[in-house]
Formats: sequence, C-alpha cells, structure tokens
Amino acid sequence: MLIDDTIVALSSGALPSGVAVIRLSGPLTRFLVEQLCGEVPTPRQMALRSIGARTILDRGLVVFFQAPHSFTGEDCAELQVHGSPAGVRAILRTLTELGARLAEAGEFTQRAFENGKLDLVAVEGLGDLLSAETESQRRQALARFEGGLSDKIERWLDQLLDLRAEIEAQLDFSDEGDVGALPDDFAEKVRALQMELMSSLDNVERGRVVREGLRVALAGPPNAGKSSLLNALANSDIAIVTQEAGTTRDVREVAIDIDGQLVVLLDLAGLRSSDSLAETEGVRRAHAEILRADLVLWLVAPDCPPEAIPETDAPILRLATKSDLVVHDRREEDISVSVISSIGLVELRERLSKFAQTLVGVGEPVLVSRERDRLALRQGCEALTGTLDSLNSPELAAESLRICSQALERLVGKIDSERVLDRLFSSFCIGK
Repeated sequence: MLIDDTIVALSSGALPSGVAVIRLSGPLTRFLVEQLCGEVPTPRQMALRSIGARTILDRGLVVFFQAPHSFTGEDCAELQVHGSPAGVRAILRTLTELGARLAEAGEFTQRAFENGKLDLVAVEGLGDLLSAETESQRRQALARFEGGLSDKIERWLDQLLDLRAEIEAQLDFSDEGDVGALPDDFAEKVRALQMELMSSLDNVERGRVVREGLRVALAGPPNAGKSSLLNALANSDIAIVTQEAGTTRDVREVAIDIDGQLVVLLDLAGLRSSDSLAETEGVRRAHAEILRADLVLWLVAPDCPPEAIPETDAPILRLATKSDLVVHDRREEDISVSVISSIGLVELRERLSKFAQTLVGVGEPVLVSRERDRLALRQGCEALTGTLDSLNSPELAAESLRICSQALERLVGKIDSERVLDRLFSSFCIGK
C-alpha cells in the first residue's frame, strides 16, 4: 500500500441497492471532487450535486472531510449515489482515470491506524463490529472500538511511567542529596497494578466466548440423534439424518443466536470403534472437539448401545433423546428431548442461554477477547512479579517495569505492530 495514493472504493453493500456510498481518501480528494462535482461542499456538510466529469453520470449527496478531521486523518469524501451497478462502475472508472486507484481490503482503516486516528485495539474492535452477528458481540465490539480497552491501557501505562520514574531516579541520580529511597508505598502500587492486569487476564476467556461463540459439542454414540437435534435447534435441515449409523464423519459447525449470545453447535461423529478409516478419523476429530468445547451435550437414546462419556474438563449436560419412543428416567439424564414432538427443546434452549450468561457474566461487556490480549497481559503480570522480586536491585526492577510497558504498548500497536497488521486488515471488506 502507498500512503501517498488517493484511494477509492464502494463502501456500501452489494449492488443493486437503493443507495451506494463511494468513499475517497488521499491528497487528490479535493481535486477529484472538484472535477467530478464542481464546487467542493463546505466540510462536513452534505450537498446535492450533479456527478460526472464530462457527462453527468448521476445526481447524489456529496460530503467532504478535511484533514485531519476525517476517519483516515486525510482529506476524505463520500458520494451517496443511486445503487445502480452501471452508475457506480462509471463513477469509479472516472475517478481512477482522474488519478485515484481502487482501494485494497481494509486500506481505509489501515490509513486511520497509520495516521494515529485509531490504535490497534480499536481497529480490532472495528473489525469485530463489522462481523458482529449477535447483540453481545455488538456490545463487546463497540465498547472496544470506542476506546474502552485503550483508555484502560493508557491509564496502566501512565502508572508504569510514574513507577519507572521513581526507580530510574535511583539509578540516574543516586549520588544527589535530594534523591532518597523508594517511597514506602512503591511495592503496594506495583501489586495494585498487577492485580488490575490479572483481573483483565482472568476475563479473556469470558470475552473469547462472546466474540467467538459458546462451543457446544453434540456427542454420543451413533444414531443417538445428534444431527436431528442440530437441525431442530438451528430450525433448518442442515445435517443429513438417516437410520444408518455413522452418517456423520466430520465435524459440522452451525452458529445460532440464543438470547443475543452466539452459540456454535458442533455435530460430531458417533463415538464407537470401527473398521472404517473414515469413521475412525471422524471419531478422533470428535474427541478433539469435545476437549475444546465449552459445554458437552451427551446424548443417549433407548435404541442405542451405551457408550462411556469421554474425559473432558467441560461441563456435561446429559440428554435423553427420542423421548417420543419411551419415557426416560430423569434421575440419570438432565433433560428428555424429542425432535419429533419438540419435547424438551424449549427447556434445552433455556439451559443453554442460562449457561452462556453464567459463563460470560452480566453488566458491562468484557473488553479483552483475543489471544493477543492474553499474551500481553500475561507478560505484563510476569514482568511485575519480576519487579517485586527484585526491589533490592533497582537495575533489574527497572528492566522488569520496562518489559511490562512494552507488552502493553505492543497491545495497542505502538511497537511491533507490523506482524499483525497484514492479517488483520486483510479480513476487512473493500471500502473499510
């Protein structure tokens, strides 16, 4: 990407549509608006203009954002025109002929990052907001994009700056008469900061469940009704259902929304020994997914031989399936269900919703949710432990504080951000 280029892209949805938004950013923006629309509107005020360089291509609303007061920090403009495929193509073609180039995926957001309008945490929040499918995901992503986590990190960095100033004064001016020992509450301040980082670290898993979804494994012997239950919960014939045992050979993931929480249902191969290489591989993958799951629904059916429940750290909810065939003893199974008569399906959804709420908590959305968050916070906590262990050696304590600062700076993208940028921005859509 060349930061001196002027880029253009369709930033709205697929065509045809009622309205199409064409976005521009870069040093030629004002010139391009003049060539295409005549007079440039007053910054940040929409104006109705005829759009076209040699001939009128359309009429629409034009808004100009003067640097640095724009999303990217550069001169920007947006053209709101009719969502005609031919009309949009003609406008984009004219703009590229006048000197703009088509933007790459995520390039507008990358320019906002490069120009200091967004830090890396906010960029990730924006990406999550664009892909949010549930209310909990929307709230979490918006809070991160709006700077909730960035503000907290900046406060931590300010505290670290004060602590580093105290201890580095001992190193640089130890021979000065007005520089005494470390304050009596120095260690207490380090511990208090460490407790804040540890509290956020403990919340990463909760945030991960909101962002990626609650992983619920449907497990049990063949023909226990896993695929049928998946179809019933998803309200769709997604999985193939037959009387033949071992129909499911691979892991099928289906995402559903339960009371605003994303739940990822995993339809797994039936667990049994088999001479079939394909089925054996399916069983191996099923065991792996059970170990990764946040919750396991263990299905048993009256017409299936019993199987031992695999070892897992995840909670297990036992389901007695095919309850239309026989009345189950609820002393052993938690819920009796039938996809034929819909017995127990409402209760099951309520149990899944309650489990998700217990896992992710209530109140303000969790701001930390990525493995990058986990690694940075863990490194920061370990560095502060090193500080407390080496208070009698100011050089080592100062180095530990510096490592903690670097971990948090890396999280917001102040240093070493290049390693995550390409992968991050490539997940954005064109025009964002």
